[in-house]
Amino acid sequence: MRAAPVLVAVLSTIVACKKTEPQPRQQTGSGSGSGSGLAAPVVRNALPRADFNRIAVELNLPVYWIADTNNNKTLDSEEFASLLFYPTQAPTIDQAYDQIVHAPRNDTAVDKRRQLVRQDLAAGRPTLVMNDFTSAPDEDKAFVKQMLVVADLIDKLYDRTTGAEAARSKVAPDPESQSLFRRNRGTQCVGPVSSKEAECSAVVGAPKMLVDVYPADLQAKDGFCKILEADKGAEALLGHFNVVRATDSGGFVATPYPAAYPEESKAISQALTVAADGLKNPKEAALVAYLRAAAASFVSNDWVPADEAWSKMNVDNSNWYVRVGPDEVYWEPCATKAGYHLSFAKINQGSRAWQSKLVPVQQEMEDLIAAKAGAPYKSRKVTFHLPDFIDIVVNAGDDRDPLGATIGQSLPNWGPVSAEGRGRTVAMININTDADSRAARKRQMESLLDADSAKLYPDSTEPGLLSTILHEAAHNLGPAHEYKVNGKDDDVVFTGPIASMMEELKAQTAALFLLDFLRTKGVITEEMARQSFSDSIVWAFGHVSQGMYTGDKQRKAYGNLAAIHIGTLLDKGALSWDADKAAANGTDKGAFTVHVDKLAAAADAMMIEFGGIKARGDRAAAEKLIARFVDAETVVPHKVISERFLREGKPSFVYSVKH
Repeated sequence: MRAAPVLVAVLSTIVACKKTEPQPRQQTGSGSGSGSGLAAPVVRNALPRADFNRIAVELNLPVYWIADTNNNKTLDSEEFASLLFYPTQAPTIDQAYDQIVHAPRNDTAVDKRRQLVRQDLAAGRPTLVMNDFTSAPDEDKAFVKQMLVVADLIDKLYDRTTGAEAARSKVAPDPESQSLFRRNRGTQCVGPVSSKEAECSAVVGAPKMLVDVYPADLQAKDGFCKILEADKGAEALLGHFNVVRATDSGGFVATPYPAAYPEESKAISQALTVAADGLKNPKEAALVAYLRAAAASFVSNDWVPADEAWSKMNVDNSNWYVRVGPDEVYWEPCATKAGYHLSFAKINQGSRAWQSKLVPVQQEMEDLIAAKAGAPYKSRKVTFHLPDFIDIVVNAGDDRDPLGATIGQSLPNWGPVSAEGRGRTVAMININTDADSRAARKRQMESLLDADSAKLYPDSTEPGLLSTILHEAAHNLGPAHEYKVNGKDDDVVFTGPIASMMEELKAQTAALFLLDFLRTKGVITEEMARQSFSDSIVWAFGHVSQGMYTGDKQRKAYGNLAAIHIGTLLDKGALSWDADKAAANGTDKGAFTVHVDKLAAAADAMMIEFGGIKARGDRAAAEKLIARFVDAETVVPHKVISERFLREGKPSFVYSVKH
């Protein structure tokens, strides 16, 4: 998947109690109620919108100031949203404003840990994903309501697997710590700066949060993933849909997900069946079939029937997009266990135009990438779906990230549907398209590119969307997850974390490489090709700025691939860095220049090199890339990129649904 560089019912509670909100203080209004027996209208203009939303996060309040639509610098009732995925219900608008306005400022009594927690929260800029179904048909309203129940259950199961549920009782009672635990899906800090601080944690003493899918004693050992890799039962122990449990004899046994989490699995199965039963519209037959298949898979642990039913859905036979189950592996230390998630969205018909352009050339794209990757990989017949466009309603489980969000995804990762090129690809087109995000990204871009290069950056979202489409399509092209070298898949050849990074590197490289092919075919204009390439460079800057590893030293797949891309573009002369050149914003010294005439050749060389590494299973070459561009500052100016990009908080998506 391609992640972002960096989404009014309230779900059932996450903690056991609800906070009692104080009564709002009386405020002086501008109305004529004085002396008339009528209360003066409340005026909510003491705080800028950005401060209101930032402080709301610190206080763990499920409220959001959507936009100052009338530019009166006042929070009006129609600009106020209540949010999902918080442990308490939203207060009234006046209660919320009163709490936020009177929150302590510059509290010197706050200890270092809480200061770091606040710093971590500030690394995210709350960004709203909002959907209104109040005028939808009754059946749709009921379906949305039931899918929110599924989202709640998926969150609970995901929290079991990550270890968050086990850590919940240890979280400090202050609102910042509670908010960090809610947003970060655990106790650990995730900001690119704060995550490096040993004390930054929602729990006093900052103990390491252990995932539940491996024994605690095993996780205490350095390099414990390698212990499992060397075990005679490694194939089952590292299976995507099993947890590892210790035996009385000191060994390990693979336990299927439903056996490890029977209550949660059964509850989700039942909730999906209820959702299917409620859909009577014959036009949703494909969705109903998938929901029933997924319900069965949650208790059988056989995900092939669910994948088969899911692969038959498209923009023509459903108004909804649902993917529910275990898929991506980035969330855990060994990067082999599939994480439970829910993507729930409305189908957007805008994808039809791009599908009509790309479907006729998808086999040519496979042939080109195969030729560049080289032996032993051979071109195969591809029949995958080109990306559908979707508007996210809610993300749950592994899909709801603390910072940033998935903006494209190609699934499944394994099984016959994947191996035979019958998977589905989607692009989330209502993520990072809001005015706040666009303005922030423009400021970041202008802090690193020189004035001429900044002119290449697109004003519209279409070039970035094209990059996402090509990235996700490329997960179905060339040597992918199911491809094996000498009978070994990429998890074995590269190890899980590097394998995940290499697959994303291949996909994003293809997104650049295919631009010139599409230009020569007349599918896109030369301007679109330039703008998409420019957008991808800025996207890469964003991921470099977030660091190469998490606070507990887990590899960041997108940060790694982004550094490799920027470093290779510098090597090939498609990018250059001049420490004395003025940036486009006119204030920063030191800037990158994009050399348009060298972009296509650089992308071609990158496809040969990185595609070849995957095709050959060349782990040594992959590790060499990591050593040069990821773990060293000699080529890529990591610190400069981070300093400038991190002036802006990364989008931290919050969700509101009216139904």
